[in-house]
Amino acid sequence: MRILVVEDEKKVSSFIKRGLEEEKYEVDTAFDGEEGLKLAVERPYEVVILDWMLPKQDGLSVLKELRAQKKSTPVLMLTAKDTVEDIVAGLDSGSDDYLTKPFAFAELLARVRALLRRSEMDRGAELRFADLRIDPVTHKVWRNDKEIDLTAKEYALLEYFMRNPNQVLTRTMIADHVWDYTFDSFTNIIDVYVNYLRKKIDRDADKKLIHTVRGVGYILKEED
Repeated sequence: MRILVVEDEKKVSSFIKRGLEEEKYEVDTAFDGEEGLKLAVERPYEVVILDWMLPKQDGLSVLKELRAQKKSTPVLMLTAKDTVEDIVAGLDSGSDDYLTKPFAFAELLARVRALLRRSEMDRGAELRFADLRIDPVTHKVWRNDKEIDLTAKEYALLEYFMRNPNQVLTRTMIADHVWDYTFDSFTNIIDVYVNYLRKKIDRDADKKLIHTVRGVGYILKEED
């Protein structure tokens, strides 16, 4: 799952990004409101963590514009503004939750998980394909009821396959959804990680699920 952190304090942004990545989330960062809005509109995110006080465009106006463009991505407003009036203004502008600074990372993580659970309940939490299943909230993975341990990047890659079964995914598509938006898709790192994932998912299974489409990319499908 990919999360966008829009926070101009680089130490705070780095702290949040590092903590979320340790929990196997994919994280993009933006340091001003204009960049944050551009990313939130153009790219699919499961959650946006949005600071209120931002340069170029404040978080509240970013949030209002997102909702005006019918973007329903859950937003956690993160700010030092802690009056009742501020909280009401944030929630009334379309924020799904509100966390004041200073904060404990454990609380931020719990609030992110709650937003993800709410979103996944709307879509149906567990993803299944053949005898493979994943829980997008806990990031647990099972093949034939045997739990499989994946790295953060392997999990993100598998989730993208699981959300697009029986569809050929090009290396450019994979780079866009799984790696940072500045990633160079012409490197072979995607092939390396697909091979890592394939070894863990398919190695001990009777049926192979991850297949190479020569010259194009990869596909998650049951063998013919």
